[in-house]
Amino acid sequence: MKLTITDKDLLLKPLQVVSGIVERRHTLPILSNVLIEIGNGKLTYVTTDLEIEAEAVRYSPDFENQEVLRTTVSVRKFLDILRALPSDTYVELTKSENRLQIVSGKSRFNLQLLPAEDFPRMLKEDEPDGISYTLTQQVFKKHLQRVQHAMAQQDLRYYLNGLLLLIEQDRLTMVATDTHRLALTFIPLENPFDNSETIVPRKTVLELAKQLEDSEKPVTIEVFPKKICFRFSDAMLISKVIAGKFIDFSRALPEDRTYQFSVNRLKLLHALQRIAIISNTNDLFRSVRLNIANNKISISAQNNEQEEAQEEVEINYDQTAIDASFNITYLIEVLNNLDSDNISCSFESLRSGILITLPDDERFKHILMPMRE
Repeated sequence: MKLTITDKDLLLKPLQVVSGIVERRHTLPILSNVLIEIGNGKLTYVTTDLEIEAEAVRYSPDFENQEVLRTTVSVRKFLDILRALPSDTYVELTKSENRLQIVSGKSRFNLQLLPAEDFPRMLKEDEPDGISYTLTQQVFKKHLQRVQHAMAQQDLRYYLNGLLLLIEQDRLTMVATDTHRLALTFIPLENPFDNSETIVPRKTVLELAKQLEDSEKPVTIEVFPKKICFRFSDAMLISKVIAGKFIDFSRALPEDRTYQFSVNRLKLLHALQRIAIISNTNDLFRSVRLNIANNKISISAQNNEQEEAQEEVEINYDQTAIDASFNITYLIEVLNNLDSDNISCSFESLRSGILITLPDDERFKHILMPMRE
């Protein structure tokens, strides 16, 4: 059988959407492949790592009046070949037994195939009806970016290696924490739902943040007991959820804001980025010292070579002096993922963590615990 595609981007762009979840090494060879289905005016790609499944669909006259193609081929090789071909070129696909021939101009490739019947799918037919709600991609992506950096990585407390989606009536709260920091934001929902808690794995969250667009296009989220499904544009992401009970994050939220001030986000961020040049880059916990007094934040750091760096950022603050050390990487990450001109900072006590909020948006809260010296 033979298919002729007039523009390689019809094959390339949807493949880029699904390729991100494929691991480079697998015990099952077919997990390195993409499931390809072409016919009836439609192209469908599917990839999986058995925990997440990504699907992308494209419609084009090129896929009509053609023989149906259904097979699996190496994601990386197919992707690299399509990328390397000249732009706006035709691509000819020919399936013969267990080989896929790719021809474009004077280029010719033959790739090994594995049967489509052996490709594992994350079936949803056995799932009961779940909660379903729709947001704009722009809003959902913005709130993901606010909190995703606070997720734990490979923590033995497996429920921390992901993002909590908490539905309480007409509010969706998103929470991430590695116990050194906690990020929280919420989005109002148009309709009330039954309360539910879902922990989305870290890999799924990071893939979502890459794929979502900064647009008003919708993303529909369907929550099932053991899976969660995100439908957006011409793509879908299905993921298993993390079983377990998330920590009671409300206990970490400070009751009082005894010492507080506002600061320009970019001025503070750029000062910290300069300080980071000198801080111990090989140290897992890179410490930076903040002395807050007399209408300024004095920032300082040292490294093992006894080198030092100092910065000052002006603020309006004439209360009791605060002297505390924080992980500079964590501070930079939270400031990098916000888009507000100014941030509000507060301390419940002189030895407490710092609470970072937005002056014009109380939906976001980020708590960073101090480092003990």
